[in-house]
Order: sequence, then C-alpha cells, then structure tokens
Amino acid sequence: MTGKRRYGAMLAVVGGLIGVAMGAAFIFQGLTKAHWLEEAMRAEGVTLGITEELVAKGEVVDSAAEAQRAGDIIRSDRRAIAPTYQELLGGGRFDPTNPRHLAYAQALNMENYLYLAVLAFGVTTMAIASGAAMIVLGLSLGAVGLALLRSRSAPG
Repeated sequence: MTGKRRYGAMLAVVGGLIGVAMGAAFIFQGLTKAHWLEEAMRAEGVTLGITEELVAKGEVVDSAAEAQRAGDIIRSDRRAIAPTYQELLGGGRFDPTNPRHLAYAQALNMENYLYLAVLAFGVTTMAIASGAAMIVLGLSLGAVGLALLRSRSAPG
C-alpha cells in the first residue's frame, strides 16, 4: 500500500472514531437536557390539558405534546381577553394595576414558557437524532477505512 493510500485509510478510521465520539456526546447531551427539562416542568406542576383522572395519579405537563396542548389552551384563553396586545392596551400603556392587563401578561408569560419547552424538547430530539446519525456515519467511515487498510495490506 502506498503511503498516501495508507494515510487516507487511517484518516478514515480516525475520522470514524471521532464521529462515534461526537455522536455519543450529542446523544448524552440530548438525553441529559431532556431529562432536566422534564424534571423542571414536573417541579412547576402545570396540569392544564391533563384529564382529572391523570392529575389524580400525579400526572403533570412534562412532555412536548402536553406543553403544546397547554400552551394552545392558554393562547385561546388569552385571546378571549384581547385578540392582540395592542388591542388590550387600546393605544395606552400597560397598567399592572389593571386586572385585565395583568391577566393577559400572566397568560402570555405562561404561554411563552410552555412553547419554549416545546422548542427545547425539539432541540433535544434533534441532538439525539444527530448523534445517532454521527455514530452510524462514524462506524461506516471507520469500517471503510479498516477495509481499505486490510485490502491494501493483503498479499497479491
């Protein structure tokens, strides 16, 4: 095997190992952040959109689907107060002593919290999927490199 080809094959093996290591890191980060997010959401104890039967069993909003459902409920309720923030203010300024303004702001805050959780769950899922893809590609690249090393070093 020529030096350039051997170097290329070894580079493929090393690249494959790096791909596997990076993939494992992505999966680890995705799983740990998803678990942290679930725990943080459980600590909040939000039950909006969960059936009474499940709430009685201790179920709370702690997944992307549940957060999406709860956020959508809050959005609908918030829009019943006022369709838009501008319409709520009516050309004036936010007044924290106005119960209508305060309820709207609290609903908007909770809605944003829930939609941010949906986004975060999506990012953790993407990290896990990207990590799995990196591992598959790394293993493939490493296998190609090993095959090249073996095929070139065989007599004949």
